[in-house]
Amino acid sequence: MKRIEQLVQLQQTQNWDVIIIGGGACGLGTAVDASSRGFKTILVEAVDFAKGTSSRSTKLVHGGVRYLEQGNISLVIEALKERGLMAKNASHLVSNLSFVIPSYNYWGGFFYTIGLTIYDILAGRLSLGKSKYLSKKKTIELLPTVEQKGLRNGVIYHDGQFDDARLAINLAQTAVENGACVLNYMKVISLLKNSNHQVIGVVAEDTKTGTKHEIRGKAVINATGVFTNSIMKMNEKVYKKYVVPSQGIHLVFDKSFLPSKNALMIPKTSDGRVLFAIPWHDKIVVGTTDTLMKSHSLEPIATEEEIAFVLENAQRFFSKKPTRADVLAVFAGLRPLAAPEEEGKSTKEVSRSHKIIVSETGLITITGGKWTTYRKIGEDIINKAIAVHNLPKSACKTKDLPIYSNKITNEKERENHLYIYGTAISKIIQLQIDEPELKEKLHPNYEYTLAEVVWAIRNEMATTIDDVLARRVRLLFLDARAAIASSQKVCDLLAKELGYDEIWKQNEIITFKKLANGYLLKEFRVE
Repeated sequence: MKRIEQLVQLQQTQNWDVIIIGGGACGLGTAVDASSRGFKTILVEAVDFAKGTSSRSTKLVHGGVRYLEQGNISLVIEALKERGLMAKNASHLVSNLSFVIPSYNYWGGFFYTIGLTIYDILAGRLSLGKSKYLSKKKTIELLPTVEQKGLRNGVIYHDGQFDDARLAINLAQTAVENGACVLNYMKVISLLKNSNHQVIGVVAEDTKTGTKHEIRGKAVINATGVFTNSIMKMNEKVYKKYVVPSQGIHLVFDKSFLPSKNALMIPKTSDGRVLFAIPWHDKIVVGTTDTLMKSHSLEPIATEEEIAFVLENAQRFFSKKPTRADVLAVFAGLRPLAAPEEEGKSTKEVSRSHKIIVSETGLITITGGKWTTYRKIGEDIINKAIAVHNLPKSACKTKDLPIYSNKITNEKERENHLYIYGTAISKIIQLQIDEPELKEKLHPNYEYTLAEVVWAIRNEMATTIDDVLARRVRLLFLDARAAIASSQKVCDLLAKELGYDEIWKQNEIITFKKLANGYLLKEFRVE
């Protein structure tokens, strides 16, 4: 997947069947669906693939235990089915994870066992494992650092885990394999309309060169997440708010705080929210919050209140108490929730299910949804596009479509950090053989090598330090200080591979350090 080749395809194609705005989970899933059905498809992303919400999730592929508690059975059933399909079609990135719920009253373990048994039944043949009641002793065995004071029992259940940004890259590659044109750093600046005020395309600016492109097609899809309202302002004379951003944050700690292959799940924290502590890439990710925000940002920053909330609850449930000094990284994401009909609703009352809106102009907009159901969202959008824009009828192919690099990966193979590359692992190893200098580590404490950086630049459209360290090798999300320390090596490789000069390098380092400081608590930020 090379950007220059995608630009050539853009220039050589006059008319498209499907134009997708937005390179997150929904947009990429739609591109895979449309291209696999044979439609001429183009996707344009203003920054980088999964730059926004889609790289900042809790890393779970799940039916939604709390939706079950809320009685939203249909959403749970749909998500559990999609969880099974994700595990099959992207098995190198999706894995089975055991979750333990510690209970501090006698009836808790029994209560949650009953509820989670229903969860298993709803999953049917796609269940990842049977939920079981746990004694106090067994709970401690599975969670060695759980707070033992007052612990009575527990329950274990199974759900899925994945690497969100890596899946986004693989979805882009899958779309390209199926003939789609996929471009990052291509920002839509206006919508093209005919004399009947129908949307017939977009004007997009290549932010790398300043070149503007008129892209015309039959169906235009707005899949821009928290930026949906911005596209709708271009579309409608009378502006209406379609999505509301809800912020969720995560703190990342060393795995010594939870030295286990199992995750910890707290169904009700001090304010009634769900909290997870999840092993991920040899670290522990703890979150999340649910804070309604008034505005959106490409780089949302965790508030001090959110940080304190997550830290306080981690201290309550870990016997080894983490402090602010133990936070390796903090990342914030904005969920694009469908705006409620009534003002003043809390985020808990706003629907998590996706909603497709067809404007009078013919623009198709997707709101809500989550990573687990990205494939179904794409299917629903293209079905709607076929109906609204009279595209040739074609059946969905994605239920059995392997994602790029799909490879059945066992637990032993996942101990090698390269497992996320699936079938492409051999190509990265070959790169190290052909160019031995690329065996060098990015950072002494981590296994990432220069070969992975070069692979990302040559094959995954990475053009900035942020692209590489946030969404290709994930180091910024795991250890922000280590990412900053590695930034010069990445910058040098980018300049060498893409022909950037010294002035660009100096500016790029400054830009990345400023961005990376947002992933550190304020007292630990780097000058």
